[in-house]
Amino acid sequence: MNDPVDHLACVELVELVTAFLDGDLDPVAERRVVDHISLCDGCDRYVDQVRQTTDVLAGLSGGAPLSDEARERLLAAFRDSIG
Repeated sequence: MNDPVDHLACVELVELVTAFLDGDLDPVAERRVVDHISLCDGCDRYVDQVRQTTDVLAGLSGGAPLSDEARERLLAAFRDSIG
């Protein structure tokens, strides 16, 4: 991440985390997220928390995927929790 144009800010990662975990990012955006979480302990923990939470919720729902509304509420709650 030597090029400042390629640097991903923490706030940008928060907006991309759902698409990242779902595998919906293009290769360039995915690489930026991976590079960022390899350098930022806070965002690495954040991605793990979102992943674990969605896994638990999927388990509670019998493996059914979260609705878009539930996913957005969950993401909003995580955004609020980080400030």
